[in-house]
Amino acid sequence: MIKGGVAQTILGSKFPGSMELKDRKTHKVQIDSQSCLIVYELEADSDSPIVLMTHGMGGCTESGYMRRIAKKLDDYGFAVFMMNQRGSGPGIGMSSRLWNGGSSDDLEFVVQFIVAMYPSRPLLLLGFSLSGNILLKYLGEGRNLPREIAGAYAVSPSIDLKVSSLALSTGKFSSIFNKYYMDLINRQAEAMAECFPDTLSPKGPCKTIYEFDCEYTAQAAGFASVDDYYERCSAKRLLRFIQTPTMILCSRDDPFIPPEVFESTEMSLSLSYMATNHGGHMGFISKNPTPLGDHRWMDYAILEWAKTFWESEDDLEEVK
Repeated sequence: MIKGGVAQTILGSKFPGSMELKDRKTHKVQIDSQSCLIVYELEADSDSPIVLMTHGMGGCTESGYMRRIAKKLDDYGFAVFMMNQRGSGPGIGMSSRLWNGGSSDDLEFVVQFIVAMYPSRPLLLLGFSLSGNILLKYLGEGRNLPREIAGAYAVSPSIDLKVSSLALSTGKFSSIFNKYYMDLINRQAEAMAECFPDTLSPKGPCKTIYEFDCEYTAQAAGFASVDDYYERCSAKRLLRFIQTPTMILCSRDDPFIPPEVFESTEMSLSLSYMATNHGGHMGFISKNPTPLGDHRWMDYAILEWAKTFWESEDDLEEVK
């Protein structure tokens, strides 16, 4: 891996790579009377496994890593669903409340939507950054999970929301990253306020993630305080309860998530934890090309993981 967590994070974002996708089917998933999610589907053969991808904070289905990895999964033969969280990307202004790090109910809604469309096909769940925390929270909350869920993969999940929020807001490199994320989030908040003038919205553009969580996130989601939100929505306390085979990929030089967050957390035997020395936050750019022909080691690791759910004869094993 290239050294330097900040460099890895910036390079991973600024140089997205090949993002050309075939035509996608658009699904408008109505969560409630005032909230609609846009979910894209890359169709595949009727017997292929399905991968549901969810993006990180400030991102959407059109983010470079989402499109790039979706293409690689599609090229291999997987069916792929790409979920926009509330108020994100093509769904901007279509929900009366923005998503947050605890939006596992929305994830469950989309999972059930896919399972109803394609019953008995293995479903793999893939979450990045903040959606990685949501995914782990969803798996560890004791829900009655669909039997179709065969495995899960969380990349750079912010399992301690307070630690990550403060790192982004006040950390050494906060001036670089915080402005980038807040420009995106403030734009989402402005669209929401314009389309739903009677809903709770920030009083003005927030300058930091922590300020946004204090002024909007915790109140909009009905939490008593920002610390109540961080405590109840951080997946850290739930990892020991996860029973679904799950992989966590992180880097020890992630500028937003110190390695101690994972190393001090009790995890169930169903969890596999992989920590690289270098990779930053969702960078994972290698010095040498991967077998896929580029330097995106994260993409290669995800595809190799997904392929393990396909039998050697290229047939699917029956969902148990």
